[in-house]
Amino acid sequence: MKALVFERNLPRYAASRVASLLGSGRGAGIGPLQLLDAGPPDLPGNDWFHLRPLLSGICGSDLATLDGRSSRYFEDIVSFPFVPGHEVVGILDTGGTDHLGQQLEPGTRAVIEPVLGCAPRHIHPVCPYCAEGQTGLCGNVAFGDLGPGLQTGFCADTGGGWSTAALCAHSSQLHAVPESFSDEDAVMVEPTACAVHAVLSAGIRPHDVVALIGAGTLGLVTTAALHHLVRPDIPCTVMVGAKHAHQQQMARALGADTVVPPEQLARVVRREAGSLVLAGRLTDGADVVFDCVGTSESITQALAMVRPRGRVVLVGMPGKVSVDLAPLWHRELMLVGAYAYGRESSTASLAPHRTFTLAIELVGSAGLGSLVSASYPLERYEEAVAHAGAAGRRGAVKVVFDLRNRKGSTR
Repeated sequence: MKALVFERNLPRYAASRVASLLGSGRGAGIGPLQLLDAGPPDLPGNDWFHLRPLLSGICGSDLATLDGRSSRYFEDIVSFPFVPGHEVVGILDTGGTDHLGQQLEPGTRAVIEPVLGCAPRHIHPVCPYCAEGQTGLCGNVAFGDLGPGLQTGFCADTGGGWSTAALCAHSSQLHAVPESFSDEDAVMVEPTACAVHAVLSAGIRPHDVVALIGAGTLGLVTTAALHHLVRPDIPCTVMVGAKHAHQQQMARALGADTVVPPEQLARVVRREAGSLVLAGRLTDGADVVFDCVGTSESITQALAMVRPRGRVVLVGMPGKVSVDLAPLWHRELMLVGAYAYGRESSTASLAPHRTFTLAIELVGSAGLGSLVSASYPLERYEEAVAHAGAAGRRGAVKVVFDLRNRKGSTR
């Protein structure tokens, strides 16, 4: 059995950072990531089970780590060496129980809710956030019976999805996959859950103008979440800035009202809001802006097109950025993060549910498995990571590792 293992190695980390100047993911072969022989990690307790990965996605946070550009904020909530991969669908080797305590038979396909909060760490009593079902806000991600790790895929004790060996999954993390789902559908549940959490916590009101920057995986699933989960109860106008032609086509198909290149997004927002322009900023603007990129440029763009007392929601993971916050102060804006998932107090037609439950429903109704664009075996990890880093330019969306004991190929 093989696994891609990320080790703490400063010279290799520096080399990958330099290589990433040529393009995200270009340094995978010289960085701290190595393909090694590996078996399944020991189970941390009787409420843990082995899950053998079938597909595992490559996401933006993985790329930031491999590129040597992840924030130092994460240093104390990650343990080494770790096997990356938190967007995972797999098969239970021995059976187990799911997040509701229901029995799952051996061979059951399941996805994992990767946050490692109080329950997986056997911390009792659980913190107030976990008690409310808001596991993404748990502050105990470096304590308890596991090594530091905010999620599976960043913790030395759990393993991760980039492996042909089983990883460890706690019962509270397991969600059975509907039989009607393909593996491609299932691997999209985790990123979709991030989008569900973002849109249901954004405070969107009837007739709001909603702008969305970026149409990679996060941008597209956020567009789908707005269309399927918000607009049935809250009519609003959704405008998307998408760089590439295939992203523009997909954003329209997933429910966006207007899709334009990113540099034209402020113009269409201005027209919809009836705004003027002053010093490159809109005097009025969108009520809510979702930044699904997370760079200095995208945050600056978001602050320039949101109305006074509007809300900018960071869905894409930012690192250390340089942003002029004068408009935040002057226009009394709200700049908020949307990390992971938990339990949602959703719209009128949706009773409160675990975010993952809503995400599974959304993946099925919106056909989000179609966003999986290419698959690779572990042995071709350098190609896979480079493809993921250039997904938009190469006409792709989600790139995954295929661990299903067959020769993988791009598609």
